[in-house]
Amino acid sequence: MRAIWSDERKFQIWLEIETLACEAMARLGLIPKEDAAEIRKKGRFSIKEIAEIEKRTNHDVIAFLENVASYIGPAARWIHQGLTSSDILDTTLAVQMTEAAKIIAEDLKALRTTIAKRARQYKRTPMIGRSHGVHAEPITFGLKLALMFDEFGRAEERLSQTRERIRVGKLSGAVGTHAHLDPKIEREVCERLGLRAATISTQIVQRDRHAEFLATLALIGSSIDRWATEFRHLQRTEVLEVEEFFSEGQKGSSAMPHKRNPITSERLSGLSRVVRGNAVTALENVALWHERDISHSSAERIILPDSCMLIDYMLVRLRELVDELRVHPENMERNLGLTRGLYFSQSILLALTRAGLDRKTAYEAVQRAAMKTWKGERSFAENVKAESAIATKLTPKQIDELCSLDDHFRYVDQTFSALGLDGA
Repeated sequence: MRAIWSDERKFQIWLEIETLACEAMARLGLIPKEDAAEIRKKGRFSIKEIAEIEKRTNHDVIAFLENVASYIGPAARWIHQGLTSSDILDTTLAVQMTEAAKIIAEDLKALRTTIAKRARQYKRTPMIGRSHGVHAEPITFGLKLALMFDEFGRAEERLSQTRERIRVGKLSGAVGTHAHLDPKIEREVCERLGLRAATISTQIVQRDRHAEFLATLALIGSSIDRWATEFRHLQRTEVLEVEEFFSEGQKGSSAMPHKRNPITSERLSGLSRVVRGNAVTALENVALWHERDISHSSAERIILPDSCMLIDYMLVRLRELVDELRVHPENMERNLGLTRGLYFSQSILLALTRAGLDRKTAYEAVQRAAMKTWKGERSFAENVKAESAIATKLTPKQIDELCSLDDHFRYVDQTFSALGLDGA
């Protein structure tokens, strides 16, 4: 990923665009074919020399053109014919963003493969589901990971769609009218670069495309943050249902030798804030003056490479985190038992309404039993059996059957099948 956003790669693409444009002009008979061949043969650049020239010109594209011309000779007079700087800059950005999106797509695929493996491994491992941070009803750890698998599937879809909208270049000149260059040349150059030519442009490719790309990366970052936060909560000492891998010799605190901290998850949460912030800057870049100003340019030199490199890094680290995650089913079972069956309250409530009791009466009866259990008086099932309003509708055997995990997990296979996770 770093190589995509390097000066070396940037100037390579600049040179290729200029060369392809000359070759296209030669095919149309606009410049001598031997000059186009000379440009292809001798075209090269020196990053160091470009930097020196830019000190004088204060213009990166002009510095590049001067440097390339010094290697080519007289034929270089055809380079940049009818073009403006943004023809080169924006078309190059499209190539770089497309290449970066390919790497990120591969990262997402690898992450989902790892999530799928762990989801199948813990498909029927019971744990408590939580809402508002409070015990709600039982789920399985496999279902939790299946949800993660599904979420990053949507990330793959978004990235694929966005990639098509950023895969757009332009060689339409200073205000987008093709006044000095035939649109055929624009189409040919873009096609040979693996891009589509913009249907219409100004001096630039419109920045809603770039904003969408960075917003897509920000959404991926937010999903990473969501699951990093989940794993951080599950690693809290009083929960400890999962924890990050802690290698031999690793240290958790300079002051407290006992610490095993979720540092990877915390790092991912922090970096996601940077990516989201970059997306805000990209949105601000959409509103430019008339056919173009350069207020977007300086910011893009930071936010585009930084966001791409960060998301690449974050997806790899999250995949490693999931792959090496230490899962503690025994603690999940322990935590399930903390509320002594309170999570069966809805099962009893629904059974009572099916048995003919009105919902208000049923709810209040079940809540009375639940409050006794909250206060430490016997298990929920025992308190339910002691409620006269419930006892008239449900037998002790029925209550015991309702206070079972089986009903909660009867559709797990169906859910895994719908997600394509039912394979080995």
